[in-house]
Amino acid sequence: MPKRIVVAVTGASGAAYARRLLECLALGGAEVHLVISPYGRRLFADELDIADPSPAALVGHKLASAITSHPYRDVGDQLASGSFLTDAMIVCPCSSNTLGEIASGLGDNLISRAAAVHLKESRRLILAPREMPVSQIELENMLRVSRAGGIICPASPGFYMRPAGVDDLVDFVVGKLLDLVGVPHQLNTRWKSDTAGNQHLHESE
Repeated sequence: MPKRIVVAVTGASGAAYARRLLECLALGGAEVHLVISPYGRRLFADELDIADPSPAALVGHKLASAITSHPYRDVGDQLASGSFLTDAMIVCPCSSNTLGEIASGLGDNLISRAAAVHLKESRRLILAPREMPVSQIELENMLRVSRAGGIICPASPGFYMRPAGVDDLVDFVVGKLLDLVGVPHQLNTRWKSDTAGNQHLHESE
């Protein structure tokens, strides 16, 4: 059975993360259920020039069939019910506002409601905040989500893979998210310890 993954996109900068995540989930054979907030839609327009972020516009027609879009305001949607079985939910990028909603247990839109469902059903919920710096309020909200069973996975790419460009940095974060939900990928994100690498580290110390 394919993994059934809910993906939510909110207004924190990082549209490239969201698009690449959707593409890789589809390539990995997942069944994807997508919810985009109003500011998430603006994000795609501002950062990727995608005015209408339909599945086809985001990942192309060949992969679009793997993605089902759901309306942000419809809290009566199937994603709002624990009876709709899922494997995980990823909020990427996760704005501080959405983080606060989830940490407070609010459910007045489909993103926060679906997140609440994942927590109450003890299913994997992953939030990928990107905004920086963070206040004590945001840190406390992250802690509340973590204590409730969620995973905080900041969009903080590593550099030990020696990225050659922005795409490599995006892939690093997306690869971590895919690992957390158990979807296979071929992204170059694995640490490989070798003699040359160790020598490089020693010389830089």
